[in-house]
Amino acid sequence: MLAKARLARHWYAWAMVAPVVIVIGLIIGYPLLRGVYLSLTDANEANVEREIGVNKIPATYEFKGLDNYTAILSDSVFWDRLGWTAVWTVGCVGLTFLLGLTLANMLNRQVKGRSFYRVAMIVPWGIPAFVSVFAWKMLFNEKNGLLNKVLDGGGIEGVAWLGDPTWAKVAVIAVNVWLGVPFMIVAMLGALQAIPGELYEAAEMDGAGPWQRFTNITLPGVRTVASTVVMLSTIWTFNMFPVIYLLTKGGPEDSTEILVTYAFRLSFVNSPRDFATSAAWGVLILVLLSFFTIVYRRALRRQGEVW
Repeated sequence: MLAKARLARHWYAWAMVAPVVIVIGLIIGYPLLRGVYLSLTDANEANVEREIGVNKIPATYEFKGLDNYTAILSDSVFWDRLGWTAVWTVGCVGLTFLLGLTLANMLNRQVKGRSFYRVAMIVPWGIPAFVSVFAWKMLFNEKNGLLNKVLDGGGIEGVAWLGDPTWAKVAVIAVNVWLGVPFMIVAMLGALQAIPGELYEAAEMDGAGPWQRFTNITLPGVRTVASTVVMLSTIWTFNMFPVIYLLTKGGPEDSTEILVTYAFRLSFVNSPRDFATSAAWGVLILVLLSFFTIVYRRALRRQGEVW
């Protein structure tokens, strides 16, 4: 009776929400459930349902339970990819946050040409990611790239930016940081502008230096926004497919391959395409991110942050 009363009272709200719920269910819910199911089978390019001309060949794949997950977790390939994915994520998010906060703090001051600098900082955000990656790929070109030409001009031997495993890792992190800094600047700049100026004035009158004002006023003032954008940036970076795939395709020697690009390779590049194992990798990625989110939220709650 209570449910019926609430439905009768709030029917308009339910009617407005229903289309969104249905669309999300179709776009996200069904593919997710389908992926989980495929991860429990041995589905591949040779045994899924397909059409050849006018002939329709039925699916012949079988249910295998957790065999795919057991195989993945017992294989060093997964742990190698996970290790680099963690380094890639922590490196990108850490550098992006530090640069974003530093530049936002500079742009929050009254400096000449501040409006121009703010627009210039946001330009990378307005350019499609694939365009930016291709531009960087030309800069990193070992023979004709601008970076190596500058080094050659200074008498320094050119670097195999995308041909050496170590330099390739540096390159992909640099490009992803360049793409992510504008978002961090905007978020941090908004947080900085929400801090009352009177706090800085009072601290300065009490003799607090720049570092003391930064650690005791600025950092606590931006903590709420920072905690949210760090979590979002972590999730985005963990699954940042375009930068890795377009810049290095996971090479050289699979040195820059992260979890999501390897899952893509299994399903769309390797032959025969292994849909079941790729789906299992996708489910594991979802589980890892869900676990991170839960732990992160609990840590924030212990610090007094309420979501």
